[in-house]
Amino acid sequence: MNDIVIEKIVRPARVLAGSWQDVIASNLDYHRATFLWKCEGLSDAQLRQRAVPASQLSLLSLMRHLQGVERYWLQHKLAGTTPRFFQYRMRVTDDGDEWFDESDPTPAKDVYADYLAACQDSRELFAKGTEDVARIEPNPEFGDSDLRFVLTHVIEEYARHVGHADLLRECLDGRTGE
Repeated sequence: MNDIVIEKIVRPARVLAGSWQDVIASNLDYHRATFLWKCEGLSDAQLRQRAVPASQLSLLSLMRHLQGVERYWLQHKLAGTTPRFFQYRMRVTDDGDEWFDESDPTPAKDVYADYLAACQDSRELFAKGTEDVARIEPNPEFGDSDLRFVLTHVIEEYARHVGHADLLRECLDGRTGE
């Protein structure tokens, strides 16, 4: 029985010159694929493993978080839709924030499918959401911002969490990469 959740990820080439939408979209897809590349070839149990001492972070919790980033920032804030969020079990952290509860029984394959669906929905809404990037969007976390900020914030989220994923993967099996 094969318990590998994510078999093979091929990262797309990035657009280095072109319309700003093409450059942003291709870089976002590159970071999405890089994150999944860090999860490639691992089992459900490995994806749940907290590999960094004293950390509650796992690759699976990052995958759950990034589906929320896709739905909140790109689908809701950028494209103005009301996305459907998967109801993952949450826990309250020592700081009083909420984070994904690793005892959530949702199989990693289902989390992966949910993440892929969130990314695909965001891709399909991208053109609609980038028609007027100067539009100001209310933002309780950062203050009112235009949609260019939303796009760069999503790339920031991916870049930060790909770094986390790199460290977690190295702790799991020694595999490293750019």
